[in-house]
Formats: sequence, structure tokens, C-alpha cells
Amino acid sequence: MSVIGYAPGVYDLFHVGHLNVLRQAREMCDVLVAGVVGDEIVRAVKGVQPFVPLRERLEIVAALGIVDQVHAELTPSKVDAWQEVGFDRIFKGDDWRGTPKGDELERQMAEVGAEVVYFPYTVHTSSTQLRRAINASLVPAGAVRAVS
Repeated sequence: MSVIGYAPGVYDLFHVGHLNVLRQAREMCDVLVAGVVGDEIVRAVKGVQPFVPLRERLEIVAALGIVDQVHAELTPSKVDAWQEVGFDRIFKGDDWRGTPKGDELERQMAEVGAEVVYFPYTVHTSSTQLRRAINASLVPAGAVRAVS
């Protein structure tokens, strides 16, 4: 019996942290499905607009040789994703471990017979850090930026 793994994420501003999660997930399943969170869900849950639209993020992640399938997450519920994909393992960053949202995910997944596997969070690179750097580098029209 094949083990289906599910690695959900926004995958905006794709970086090495995303790649590391997908590589680690690939080693722990026979079929790897990457769940790409929809723009509306990102806005509702994280309060930000992705730089890269969902359609393009799906294409980027699907092009990776380590991913077998992509799934557009159009609701915030991982139970909905489980019903649509039928995964055995869901992979999350260990920044979720021991938090209310992580505890709730573990409870929900236990109810449907899926395992939650945590991977080390890539602290040195994150989409949040990249977003901050991009926003900080933007200069309002007409402003002069000092160059050292």
C-alpha cells in the first residue's frame, strides 16, 4: 500500500525552506501531494496578498520533480484537503508543534487516521522575511534613497 504524503503551504516567493520541506516529505511517502493555499485563504488567514498568484504557484510547485501532484487548497480546513486528497501523512513546520493550531490539527488528523509529521522550520529563510525585505526596499515615487 502506498503512503500518500501531503505538504501544504502558500509557496509564495518560493525559497530553500519550501524546497527543504518538500525534499524531506518526499523521503517519507510514496506519493507526494503539495497543497498550495489559495489567494483568498492566504488573505483571510495570514492577512497578506501573495506576490505570486495561485495559478502560477501551482505551476511552479508542479514543475518540481519531487512532487507527484499539486492540490489547490480553497478552504482553510485540512480535513477538507484530506477528503479531497486522501493523504496518510501531513507535513508541517515544527513552528506548529505544541501550539493551539498544531494541537487542533493533530486532533483533526487523528480523527481521520492521518499522521502529522513536523519538520524543522527554516529560520534563516522565510517568505515573511523575504516579504519584509522587499517592502523595505520599495521607495515611494519621488523619494531619494541614500547610497553608501
